Amino acid sequence: MNKTPGFYTVIAAICLSIGLILLGFIIKSAAVDVKSMERSVQVKGLAEREVSADTVIWPLQYSDADNDLEKLVSRVEQKNDAVIAFLKLHGFDDDEISTGSQSIIDKQAREYANDNQKFRYLVRVNIIVYSNAPDKVQNALSKVSQLAKQGIAIVQNSYETKVEYLFTGLNDIKPAMVQEATEKAREVANKFAKDSNSKLGKIKSARQGQFSISNRDSNTPHIKKVRVVTSVEYYLSD
Repeated sequence: MNKTPGFYTVIAAICLSIGLILLGFIIKSAAVDVKSMERSVQVKGLAEREVSADTVIWPLQYSDADNDLEKLVSRVEQKNDAVIAFLKLHGFDDDEISTGSQSIIDKQAREYANDNQKFRYLVRVNIIVYSNAPDKVQNALSKVSQLAKQGIAIVQNSYETKVEYLFTGLNDIKPAMVQEATEKAREVANKFAKDSNSKLGKIKSARQGQFSISNRDSNTPHIKKVRVVTSVEYYLSD
C-alpha cells in the first residue's frame, strides 16, 4: 500500500505536537524546581529623628461688644493697633502679621433674639502670625497677658486659636533617613541569615514606607518626631 505525502505530513504534525507537549512539561517542571529552591527573607528597618519646628501659625483672637456699632468698630481698630504693636515689640515684622476674619453679630437681628441681652453687637477679631521663628512665638505667648492690661482678652486653649507648629524641611533629611532605615533592615536580615545558617544575597525587592511627622508629646508641639519604615526582601543562599 502506497502512502501519500499527506500521510507523512500528518505523522510529522502529530510528532511535533507530542514533542511540544513534552517540552512544556519539562520547562514547567524545571521552573517549579527553581522556584522551590528560591529562598528569601523580608525585613523592616525603622528610622526616627527628632527635629525642631521651623514654621508656626499663631491665631490671636479676641471679642468685644457694645450697643453702639460705631463706637464698637472704633474701639476694635484701637485694639487691633495695640495687638500689632505688642507683636512688633516682640520681634515680629509686618510680613509676619495679617488681620484675619472679623465678624460682627447683631443679636437683635436674630430670629430668636433675647430682649434681656446686655449688648446688641458682638464682634470677633482674628489676627494671624505666620512666622519661621517659633522661638519668637513661644516668647510672646508667655507675655500675652500684657494685652489684658489694655482690655484685650486673647482667647487661648480653644480649637480655633490653637498654635500650629510645622516642620517643612522633610526633603532635606529624607535621603539620610531612608539610608538609615535600609541599613537597619539589612542588620535584621543578616541576623536572620546567620541564625538559619544561610548567607544573605542581593535585594529581591524594596519598598519605602510613608514618612510621618507628629508631635514628640502633647507638651512640646514645637518638637517633631519624623518616622519612616522601609521594607526590604533579600535572597538567601546556603
